[in-house]
Amino acid sequence: MQRIAMLGGGFIGRFYAESLHGQRSRDRVVAIYARREETAKKFANDYSCAIWSTDMEAVISHSDITMVCVALPNNLHAAAVALCAKHRKNVICTKPLGRTADEALHMMQLVEEAGIFGGYLEDLWYSPKFLKALETVKSGSLGRILWAKSREAHPGPHSNWFWDKEQAGGGCMLDLGCHCVEIARSFIGKDVRPVEVMCWAATQVKPIDAEDHAIALVKYENGAI
Repeated sequence: MQRIAMLGGGFIGRFYAESLHGQRSRDRVVAIYARREETAKKFANDYSCAIWSTDMEAVISHSDITMVCVALPNNLHAAAVALCAKHRKNVICTKPLGRTADEALHMMQLVEEAGIFGGYLEDLWYSPKFLKALETVKSGSLGRILWAKSREAHPGPHSNWFWDKEQAGGGCMLDLGCHCVEIARSFIGKDVRPVEVMCWAATQVKPIDAEDHAIALVKYENGAI
């Protein structure tokens, strides 16, 4: 059984808590960190968390915690993972892992140096329809996969921090495109390296500095696109 500390009591934190309590009977969210006291208290009450605090390190370092789930705004992921490494707590982090490749790499290095488990929460890929499709691919029913297409869209972010490029790290390519990339490479093969990328992005509708529309083509070393 994993005794999980949820970092973030908003939409994403509740999404993970519902999934964990609904699908993982042995694992429980027992602690909550939120920046606002009222948010932490409400989450603790809704999910029967014995531990709640507005002090992130106090929650992560608590002796009852065996795993930490990072469900915070993008700009707080690196700091949260660093604290998990410091206190040797296994950690799973929502997407995107980091705002930049360098930030994500540093987080991975901290986890490896600490000798703890580090997981990347790409939840969309594990929905039943995609897992069923993967079974078809693995069985050979579709032959060699040469082309995979994925599209992701929604009308706008759930929180105001997304509008700030510095906090978010980017626009829709980072926020939504990560799902598409993971889905496509799962069908093509995660051991197959990408060799060429062509991308178009623009800000067409939303009042943000980053892109709100984007298209990418990725070519892999086996010829798949």
